[in-house]
Amino acid sequence: MTAFSTEGQSDPTVQPVPASVVEQVDAADITLSNPKRAVLSLGSNLGNRLETLQGAIDALEDTPGLRVKAVSPVYETEPWGVAPGSQPSYFNAVIVVKTTLPPSSLLERGQAIEEAFERVREERWGPRTIDVDIVAYADVVSDDPVLTLPHPRAHERAFVLAPWHDIDPEAQLPGRGPVADLLSGVGREGIQPRPDLELRLPE
Repeated sequence: MTAFSTEGQSDPTVQPVPASVVEQVDAADITLSNPKRAVLSLGSNLGNRLETLQGAIDALEDTPGLRVKAVSPVYETEPWGVAPGSQPSYFNAVIVVKTTLPPSSLLERGQAIEEAFERVREERWGPRTIDVDIVAYADVVSDDPVLTLPHPRAHERAFVLAPWHDIDPEAQLPGRGPVADLLSGVGREGIQPRPDLELRLPE
């Protein structure tokens, strides 16, 4: 199942999430006090890419004070910032979480998950087993060099905007405006929906 849209029209094959599933996920929020909504981007171009993405999602769900609320369809994307064909393609996805963790702790958790999957940071734009980026955290706008919010390049990356739009067509990128408008501006070149692949929402 995918939620790929064309020219603002939703794919007619997309089915809404069953109310029972929504209720089950919402019920988990009783363990969270005043949670904040955050959007994370996941990417992998080494090893078993789909398995690694799912592993990162499951690890995030296992984080105290965090619940994964939505998981996007999978996109296959040409590597960013490198010569064509010099690296394997990426599998990318976006997830929406609710969390009581402050942004700094969410960043630490994302980096810990990257390390657990043996992410190597040898070069900028280098291949990686997993990349966990905080795209947005509530309505926070911050130019902190340790964690700039929202992500400083999210507005120009189709591999972030397209899957985010799939799971939240009304989403807004703080300081930049509607995700739908940003996606229209950058287009979908270089990204390919993979309806044959699916990431699951943790139970």
